[in-house]
Amino acid sequence: MAGMLYVCATPIGNLEDMTYRVVRVLSEVDVIAAEDTRNSIKLLNHFDIHTPMTSYHEYNKFDKGRELVARMMAGENVAIITDAGMPGISDPGEELIAMCYEAGIEVTVCPGACAFVTALVLSGQKTRRLCFEAFLPMDDKKARREAIEALKDETRTILLYEAPHRLVRTLGELAAALGEERGISVVRELTKKHETVFKATIGEAIQFYTDNEPKGECVLVIAGKTKEEMQQERAASFAEMTMAEHVEMYEAQGMDRKAAMKAVAADRNIGKRDVYKALLEEE
Repeated sequence: MAGMLYVCATPIGNLEDMTYRVVRVLSEVDVIAAEDTRNSIKLLNHFDIHTPMTSYHEYNKFDKGRELVARMMAGENVAIITDAGMPGISDPGEELIAMCYEAGIEVTVCPGACAFVTALVLSGQKTRRLCFEAFLPMDDKKARREAIEALKDETRTILLYEAPHRLVRTLGELAAALGEERGISVVRELTKKHETVFKATIGEAIQFYTDNEPKGECVLVIAGKTKEEMQQERAASFAEMTMAEHVEMYEAQGMDRKAAMKAVAADRNIGKRDVYKALLEEE
């Protein structure tokens, strides 16, 4: 019978966040696929785990993935771990998981720490709806610009990962696209001794981290655009049109006068009586 893949979460800072189940599974599988074996050996030694490791990372994910799939097809059980947190979240683990499903290999997850989920709960921002973007593109300026621009009208809470030396630059780009008044929580050093949450506006965060050099990996938790902001922007986009021109625009699309006035009222975030009054004043 084929073996299976165990996707194992590891601590993102505090070693006490390692679960009993993950310790057991890592001790029992035939091999552990680790993002960086030099880093993971410290974790395994701490928990007295002696299972053999093999490297599995961004640069060998396809060749090593096929090798691991072959081993599982031959009956071995494999665990995959990342340097910190949940494999498959913004790392090559997602490729191995997909390859296992294609080969008919069973996959299970041993849950545990996950940076963006922890940061979201800790941030004080809204948690019901979220948009996780991981790291913004770094080497392709056009792709980076397009990714940030795509967030401009996002109404869900946005989560980004960022390194400390790029934090101020990224905050500046976000301010240009989303506005300096947009709410944000900069969450740093999750689960560690110096864990901090700086909850403010993007503009205030720029000023703070310009004056105070950031240290430690960051998760940016950004408030989504509110309905009120969207209505205000939509109303502003029609400000240069007269009320008559605005009504005529909808009538030209086939609406009758009443429906056109209702649509104009919605566009400008005003009452239908205000539309009617303005039309009379313009005549």
